[in-house]
Amino acid sequence: MGHHCSDASGCRCSCREREEGGVPGETGGKRMAVDRSLGHWPATRSRRYGDEMTRKICVVVATLLAAACARQMRSPSGFQYSSDAAAIKATLDTTAAGWNRGELSVYLSAYADTATAMGSTGLVRGVRGIEGQMRAGFWRTGRPIQVLSYDHLEIRPIGPDQAIVTGQYILTGGGRPDRTGWFTTIWVRTARGWRMVHDHSS
Repeated sequence: MGHHCSDASGCRCSCREREEGGVPGETGGKRMAVDRSLGHWPATRSRRYGDEMTRKICVVVATLLAAACARQMRSPSGFQYSSDAAAIKATLDTTAAGWNRGELSVYLSAYADTATAMGSTGLVRGVRGIEGQMRAGFWRTGRPIQVLSYDHLEIRPIGPDQAIVTGQYILTGGGRPDRTGWFTTIWVRTARGWRMVHDHSS
């Protein structure tokens, strides 16, 4: 049992009672005691603190992930993904549209003059060699045998002015079974825009 002491008004009370937050007879009874030696907080306050910390941690993690994704999309330095990838895709769309109109020259405009192509018959060199390959295998009487489209395109930069593009080509119509295959192409930035320097289709 604690010893007694007197305050300035002469009121006598237990030191233990003072430490625990009140004197018998005070309005509202004894105040809630906080065990300072253990650092305990009331349960409701502890839960609020935990929820707040969880929210802060989630915000920090989300910010770090967003920054990492942004760095990845900008790398390597010099390749602007949003604009350069869009330019490559637009060029591919132009090649398909030209093919389907019967304008092989538009399709071939996506290739650099010294481009190479690998197909079922082996390596072909130069844009004129690629033209001959297309006319022999996919055109008749100056027109494409089937309609060309692309799917599953993926554009990955490998340098500030180079990219690898993969995807699927699809040929339909012409009274023939659909023909599909996969391609890997290497693109470089030139004075005329993005152009293919190698095309490997299977």
